[in-house]
Amino acid sequence: MPDPIRPDRDSMDYDVVVVGGGPAGLSCAIRLKQLDADINVCILEKGSEIGAHILSGAVFETRALDELIPDWKDKSAPLSTPAAKDSFLFLTPNKAFKFPTPPQMHNKGNYIISLGNLTRWLATQAEELGVEIFPGFAAAEVLYNENGAVIGVATGDMGLDKNGEKTESFEPGMELHARQCIFAEGCHGSLTKTLINKYDLRAGKDPQTYGLGIKELWEIDPSKHKPGTILHTIGWPMDSKTYGGSWLYHLEDNLVSVGFVIGLDYQNPYLSPYEEMQRFKTHPAIKPLFEGGRRIAYGARALVEGGYQSIPKLTFPGGLLIGDSAGFLNVPKIKGNHTAMKSGMVAAESIVEYLKAEEGFGYECAAYQKAIETSWIWSELKAVRNIRPGFHKGLWTGLINAAIETLTKGRLPRTLKNHADYAQLKKAKDCAPIDYPKPDGVLTFDRLTSVSFSGTNHAENQPCHLKLADPSIPLHINLKEYDEPAQRYCPAGVYEIIKDDAGELKFQINAQNCVHCKTCDIKDPSQNINWTCPQGGDGPNYPNM
Repeated sequence: MPDPIRPDRDSMDYDVVVVGGGPAGLSCAIRLKQLDADINVCILEKGSEIGAHILSGAVFETRALDELIPDWKDKSAPLSTPAAKDSFLFLTPNKAFKFPTPPQMHNKGNYIISLGNLTRWLATQAEELGVEIFPGFAAAEVLYNENGAVIGVATGDMGLDKNGEKTESFEPGMELHARQCIFAEGCHGSLTKTLINKYDLRAGKDPQTYGLGIKELWEIDPSKHKPGTILHTIGWPMDSKTYGGSWLYHLEDNLVSVGFVIGLDYQNPYLSPYEEMQRFKTHPAIKPLFEGGRRIAYGARALVEGGYQSIPKLTFPGGLLIGDSAGFLNVPKIKGNHTAMKSGMVAAESIVEYLKAEEGFGYECAAYQKAIETSWIWSELKAVRNIRPGFHKGLWTGLINAAIETLTKGRLPRTLKNHADYAQLKKAKDCAPIDYPKPDGVLTFDRLTSVSFSGTNHAENQPCHLKLADPSIPLHINLKEYDEPAQRYCPAGVYEIIKDDAGELKFQINAQNCVHCKTCDIKDPSQNINWTCPQGGDGPNYPNM
């Protein structure tokens, strides 16, 4: 067994450590125990509980769940609202035009769910099988041996003040050593990005691309509630050059999930994804649904949009990537939970054979990559690989391309390229400012009010988890060249340009507001912001998202 990397930390040894308690990580752990009850496996989850940091639309395809837990209905899985009517609208500022629903977005047989509640249920299934789950413990460091192979992870130290000094309540982190470490951190994970860089996992692959999803949960007038109803829109408030669209899903108990996704390859630095989402709700075809209702929750999260051509190499010495950490979201289908779960299952099946063959730490489970490439995940993503990048040249070109790709089932001998989102931003002098209406406090809200509906909390006297590589860049480069877009792309009001007592401009980071969406780490045009984990248990606490 490996010795602790840092002498002041205790260590625990496992066969498998899973970093992240989302659908991918939980499915992996469950499948491991189903295949071999003697495998020693644990899950680290940075949220205060399983589901606390989970945010998704979500219309759920049960394909992977059917394979993982075939009797899920008998075990009272929280899938209670079957998908019913699908609608697809194109919006102009004042009108709505019905378009045919794209084939990938047909939802017969699917369910409208709270993904947070599904992960909580999956956690109970995992624990019944003997999986150890540690919520409130953020994996803050990857541990390597002398050969550069992964041998585990360490949780973050607790009880440091904002200057990084130990307080009276200091407790060192814990080292968890494992023969295989599974990284299931979700989109743009803080450890995953370091692994991708260390092992050059994107060699020969396109950059990953992302969208920002902003979601609210509403309780609406019962007379307007139609369980199972699904509506998606494109068009307004986006211009024809900017990728984006909305969803409206009617759950049970008079609840409606409403959200807007904007591709983070947008070009205008004055654009605010948050304000665009608020503006969307004011459309004449949308606003009446919310009249007489009340908002009960808010959240935001980046999502992977690169698809097939942006999937990195999945394995490295001592570990592998699953779920959104690998980039398995199917954008045209607007679904990634089924592929995330399946990737966790495929990983488990590969690891079981690996554990039988290899005794030590730090070996590479190469069989997983091959198994993914022969699974239905690979064929599903390959068939739609050109649809999302087809929108790089605008809405109408994208729609035409999507129709061609759908008719040919992705068999045309081409693969369109993806480009890094941060590099798409234009200079402020080349773009027009956007005049957003003031929130009314009834249908539309300011960002700080919204954050209060996310349950977000961070201990104030701790090191800032949003780190600047060069503190001078926000004012000297980003403000001058791009009017510092962090003021607008953050959906939680974390970043501000203010004047200090001497009247000097200052770049202020309100880290306590952070909802862990990761947008800043992705979209900053200078790639100057590094999102790292705060203390375990901090961040949003989503109840039903």
